[in-house]
Order: sequence, then structure tokens, then C-alpha cells
Amino acid sequence: MAESNRIPSAAATSAVAKVENTAELSFGTEFDDAEINILSNAQVAVILQMSAQSALIRDEELDDVYKKTQKYVERFNNMKNPEKDNQELVSELDNLHGALETFRKEKEDGEEMALHGFEVAALMNLVATDTMVEEAQALIPSLSRFPESAVDEILDLIRSTMIRIVSYGGS
Repeated sequence: MAESNRIPSAAATSAVAKVENTAELSFGTEFDDAEINILSNAQVAVILQMSAQSALIRDEELDDVYKKTQKYVERFNNMKNPEKDNQELVSELDNLHGALETFRKEKEDGEEMALHGFEVAALMNLVATDTMVEEAQALIPSLSRFPESAVDEILDLIRSTMIRIVSYGGS
């Protein structure tokens, strides 16, 4: 059989393709760009809501994909309060996102550990006010590289933001 007609073996194919594994924070080549910003459902919900309001003002109709996406993120958005305006929500979510992105813990060997963008968005999507360390690590296995005290500190950041968002105290 001619060399050009050979089908590549599975081993050769897998060597070329990057293996995706969220537990090991290994993602496809699309995520190799350091500038990529992974958003939480809450952030996407606010962006879509603001965009929909803008379209309404311009008397534009939203297409079905937009409406379905908006319905999906609203369904899974655990950080919402209809009594707060979008700017307050954006500010709270941006502050939380920034705090999680800059969160650092030093390992015993002195190496610094930080949250990956995937972990930041996953934490913002999955965490409720009563989420415990074990549950967070089960849902996001890559967090197990952090000591439990660090994961609890991360969860406290999220809990305090959720409480500020969902409880209306007026500005």
C-alpha cells in the first residue's frame, strides 16, 4: 500500500491533538491565548440583558438563538437581583471576577498558585451561599491542588458577593 493512502494510527492522531481535561486544566488550543476571558453565566446574563434593552430602544427584534441563550443563562444565573440596576450588578460581578483572578496562594515550596479562568467562571456558576469545600472540589476537581483553607477563602469571597447581590439594601 502506498504511503499516502495509510490511515494514521490512533496513537499518532492523539499525539497531534491536545487532550482536554478540566481536572488538569488542560483545554483545547482555543484556550492557549492568555488574553481569553471566560465569563460566568451571571456576567453573560447582564451583558445580554443590557444588549436586549438597547435593541428594544432601537426597535430591533432579537433572534431565536439570542433569546434561547438569554433564557439559558438566566436559568442558571445564581447571582441576580431584579431590584438592582445593571451597573450595580456589573460592578459586583467585575469585582468578584477580578478578586478571583488575582487570588494567589503560596505552596510549601514557595511556588505561587492562582485560579485558572475556567475555575473562576465555574466557581461563579456553581457556588451557592451554602457550598462547602468538598462540594466545590467535587464539582471542580482542579481545585484539589489548593489547600482546603484556600478553597474556603475563595468560597467566602463568592458568598459575600452573592449576599451583597441578592440582598437589596438600596444604594
